[in-house]
Amino acid sequence: MTAVSRMDTLPPMTLGTLLDGRVRYRQFCDGYRTGLEPVLMAACVPARAGQYVLEGGCGAGAGLLCLAARVPGVRGIGLECDSHTVALGQVNVGDNGFDTIRILQATLPAMPDDPYLSGPGVRRIDHAFANPPWHDHASTPSPLSRRDRARRLPRAGLAHWVGSLSAQLRHHGTLTLAVPATLLDHAISSMGDSHLGDITVFPCWPRQGVAAKIVLIRGRMGSRTPARLLPGIVLHHADGTFTQAAHAVLREGQPLLD
Repeated sequence: MTAVSRMDTLPPMTLGTLLDGRVRYRQFCDGYRTGLEPVLMAACVPARAGQYVLEGGCGAGAGLLCLAARVPGVRGIGLECDSHTVALGQVNVGDNGFDTIRILQATLPAMPDDPYLSGPGVRRIDHAFANPPWHDHASTPSPLSRRDRARRLPRAGLAHWVGSLSAQLRHHGTLTLAVPATLLDHAISSMGDSHLGDITVFPCWPRQGVAAKIVLIRGRMGSRTPARLLPGIVLHHADGTFTQAAHAVLREGQPLLD
């Protein structure tokens, strides 16, 4: 099925861009809408050309697309549970010409059968990343099923995601998460339980002097380096415009961490 004929079978969508027009990005009109989190998260992934990356819960591919635009030649897989969103992600990948990126249907913590992913005793992934659902299943569900799947996950589910993604990593490969500050302790403990060290915590401050709502956390498989809390990034001025540092990441595609 061609990209054009595939779009004819999908729900209504909008066409926009990411990284100041470097990435064409379609997303559905209803349901989950992409925010800043996947773009910031992708900027924390220390990938190099030719390396293998894996995104869990990739949605329509915003994080993977931004990473592929910043690191030409990176090879990647995105995993997404919703079939329509998988199809839309595949359209986005093709529309941007990223022929080394693929979107597959899978529901974490289960992994699909794929040559990039680990068989017995084999780990091929250099960097994994995820912006997991933030709300507990006890919270009020959204009437839109696609939005509900993107937003609600049992608290224990975060540990399962971390364990599943970490199990794909090579020695000293990295896992990067974008999580709300309320889940910071749980994310760090889940990384430790999955043998990730060198935990780096990078807060995203909405404005100067305002508590961070989003925290980026990166761990390294098998590392014994102590944890670090970095200054982070202030996203907006008091008038709501992006700071210079935020503009460099969100518009110019600059990395947040080496």
